[in-house]
Amino acid sequence: MSEGKLPGPPLTRVQLLREIGLSPQWQLREQLAVARATAGLPASQPAELPGEAAVDRAAPVPVAAAAAARTEEIARMGWPQLLPSAAACRACALCQERRQAVLGVGDVAADWLFIGEAPGAEEDARGEPFVGPAGKLLDAMLAAIDLRRGDDVYIANAVKCRPPSNRTPEAAEIASCAPYLERQIALIQPRLIVLLGRAAAHALLGDVGSLASLRGQSLEYPAPAGSGHSIPVVVTYHPAYLLRTLPDKAKAWEDLCRARALMRTAKAFAAQSA
Repeated sequence: MSEGKLPGPPLTRVQLLREIGLSPQWQLREQLAVARATAGLPASQPAELPGEAAVDRAAPVPVAAAAAARTEEIARMGWPQLLPSAAACRACALCQERRQAVLGVGDVAADWLFIGEAPGAEEDARGEPFVGPAGKLLDAMLAAIDLRRGDDVYIANAVKCRPPSNRTPEAAEIASCAPYLERQIALIQPRLIVLLGRAAAHALLGDVGSLASLRGQSLEYPAPAGSGHSIPVVVTYHPAYLLRTLPDKAKAWEDLCRARALMRTAKAFAAQSA
């Protein structure tokens, strides 16, 4: 310090970091993984997000803008574009081991929409959701309330590609598939949505509680674009779970009866409004 010169105020932590060329921005690894999946970036790709060091690279990719652009693109698609888009999707690591994307099956103008968690081995092989033992049980559940696959019923999954070893889909994988599920709902505009399992419930409703706490609640999905009303939602057990836990079949039957009553109410209201 030179004579007679008073020291200035001490530098803040942010200023110190900037002086040595470092950014003070940090993000949790899980947050980065979800952001990458939403933007369509592989989890293993070198740093491209704000807050990560981008060494020997061009300016960081604007992740929020990339995610918004992808979502907007899918939101403009019709049925002919959705399947090839999902088949070509590389938004998460599930594409590396899948045989094919499993978009959904059934009546594309259905009143009933059933959403499961993710394809299993048989679904991955055949390209259709719920075709194994769990699928047979789902068909029996539909028949119990006078429904059948493909007749005023559409069946989809929250995640379109099979997770390894049929594990539960992760948050980042659910996030990467969310635009496809949202577009399916907007195109179908069902009168009622039945969510089969915890992952399906969290995909549509967010992490708002356990499956047991969601059962029996009055839940709604916001009105899709072009629709003037929200959609009632019923949460129940996944058929694969019911195959392992037989006593809970009675609870699932209660949920189906409630769903049938809600559908009758929705149709009666629509008839009065017509």
